Amino acid sequence: MQAIQRYILVTVCGIFVILGYVCLNRLSHVGQRRNGPKILRSYVDWGDFSFNEDLHMSTKFRRSVPSQTYRQRCRMSSCFDFSLCENGFKVYVYPSWKNVVSDTFSQILTAIEQSRYYTNDPKQACLFIPNVDTLDQDKLSHDFVHDVQTKLSALPYWNNGRNHIIFNIFSGTWPDYTENVGFDFGEAILAKASLSVSKFRYGFDISFPLVAKDHVLKGGDKGYLYSSSNNIPSPREYLLAFKGKRYLTGKGSETRNSLYHVHNGKDVVLLTTCRHGKSWEKNKDARCDEDNREYDK
Repeated sequence: MQAIQRYILVTVCGIFVILGYVCLNRLSHVGQRRNGPKILRSYVDWGDFSFNEDLHMSTKFRRSVPSQTYRQRCRMSSCFDFSLCENGFKVYVYPSWKNVVSDTFSQILTAIEQSRYYTNDPKQACLFIPNVDTLDQDKLSHDFVHDVQTKLSALPYWNNGRNHIIFNIFSGTWPDYTENVGFDFGEAILAKASLSVSKFRYGFDISFPLVAKDHVLKGGDKGYLYSSSNNIPSPREYLLAFKGKRYLTGKGSETRNSLYHVHNGKDVVLLTTCRHGKSWEKNKDARCDEDNREYDK
């Protein structure tokens, strides 16, 4: 009986010791919070967080975040394999593309193949250009390519897009255009037209110009460009020129709606027309008639 009482006494003492330790530990943390810096929860949105160029992302880290979030964080130091460039800057274009792409994408690939950077040996390549036409991701366009994701993943050197460039000019559908190209391009570099500052990954992505279907493949003859010492004032008649549609509804109108402020009809000619879509006359504004007249000249 005395042995049982001793065991009970030891157990009760042990419980009091544990409770005392817990209480002291909590009081210590409370004192640190009162006297030291306050630790607040993070309000950082992972999707908007910009990483430094020298940040290296481990494989374990990549697996711990969603693919779209990780893709937004890509930089040359984290999503590009420089060891493939030990033989110099060589660009490989996947073969079998000439009968399955738009005229514009065909011009881009042809220009690359005719450049001094092109290689037909993928083992020598630093950069890879897919033969999948991703230029026009407007689902209403006849140049829209279906099932892009599957076709990219099937490329033999895709490797989740690492060291690849994806070209895109149009994304989304009128009137609610979106910057989302509609597929996951992994770790690939995005060469895109009309790319906003919030989506552009500095030092990684490429701001690509709009390319018309009838754009010439190459420039003029040698000497076509004037030297910088002889072109002030400019020998050309027009310093700046633009001609395009001005959207009366939906997205994409803000910039073009302001062009008329710069247009002077002489050396700066910026022309827009309201004639776009079937219901443009219902939404026409006070400037439409004048803009259309200027545009038709």
